Amino acid sequence: MYIKKIDTFPLLYRLPRRYGDANGMKSYRTCFLIRITTDSGIEGWGECVDWLPTLQKGFHERIIPFLLGKPIADRAKILQTIIQWNARSAAALSMALTEIMAKKSGISVCDMWGGRFRDKVPVYASFQSYSEDLNWQKNSLALIGQAIHAGFDKIKIKIGGKTIAEDQQHINSVQALLESKIDLALDANQSYDLAAALRWKSLLEAWPNLLWLEEPLKVDYIGEYARLRSRLNIPLAGGENIEKAAKFIPFLTGHALDFITPDPMHAAGLDGFREAGRLARCFGIRITPHTYDGALARLYALFAQACLEPWSKMEADGIEPVEWDVMDNPFTKLLPLSPAAGTIYLPSGNGIGVEPDADMLAYYQWDGSSY
Repeated sequence: MYIKKIDTFPLLYRLPRRYGDANGMKSYRTCFLIRITTDSGIEGWGECVDWLPTLQKGFHERIIPFLLGKPIADRAKILQTIIQWNARSAAALSMALTEIMAKKSGISVCDMWGGRFRDKVPVYASFQSYSEDLNWQKNSLALIGQAIHAGFDKIKIKIGGKTIAEDQQHINSVQALLESKIDLALDANQSYDLAAALRWKSLLEAWPNLLWLEEPLKVDYIGEYARLRSRLNIPLAGGENIEKAAKFIPFLTGHALDFITPDPMHAAGLDGFREAGRLARCFGIRITPHTYDGALARLYALFAQACLEPWSKMEADGIEPVEWDVMDNPFTKLLPLSPAAGTIYLPSGNGIGVEPDADMLAYYQWDGSSY
């Protein structure tokens, strides 16, 4: 079975109202899907993230010519080469080739990975808290209210993009809304140093509903993370941009994190993403995948959580949640999946069990113009 054809689907959505986090404001959302078709007609879908012109040019001028005619069975060799060229492109190829192998075998991706421990996985509503409106806090509370009404029982809010005093005012208002009935994670996007992060200590330790504090410091400050962890009694999380599972080892051996947050589109392929989860389990550490961008990548993260052994005997029936984007982003709906009471029931069937919405692929196709 050989690679006969590869189609690319660069998608662009310009936001009518900008929103963002400590890294800045977003004016658009993008998505880049690929579809690999074999000589026997089996198709597999993949997704990666980067600047659309870079991905489109890279695939059509280098990656696709290299891949055409290659045997699907050479998956490992193919990915090894592409990772050296562009690790994020390899993420899409690993998804597509994985689905093709599952379909060829007449089984689901989860079955090919050894089977599921569970048929449903919890998700949390992930917000980009800042807007350009003077009343951005009021807008944030309104969005949170909508998510709660939709059934989410876990949410993640951004901090680090305003002064600490302003962010704390915002989170105090959020907590008043939640009434300790909804679990809350805070994500600072590496905005603080150790001293600034500790200015949150009294508030963090007074709130009983905190899930974790995510990336308060620069992610390579492993020693500072360990010191912060020793001074706070809430879990610390991080690692969404770490490409290789081995790079999590200093965090695990250094007792620096309670949760790792690998992303299937930032890791160098699905194998590396899943390896990070298994590695965390070897150290007794929890994993909550970062999947803010990408409906297909999010589905693979859900599959991985479904196939991951429980973190502890006390939580034998549960699994850590996966991120679910609830902001203005049509690409979240590319696949026919939606949470019910903060949970996703996984699709059945061969491969990934679902197909991207063809009408959306056509409607949001990027026209090559500057954005």
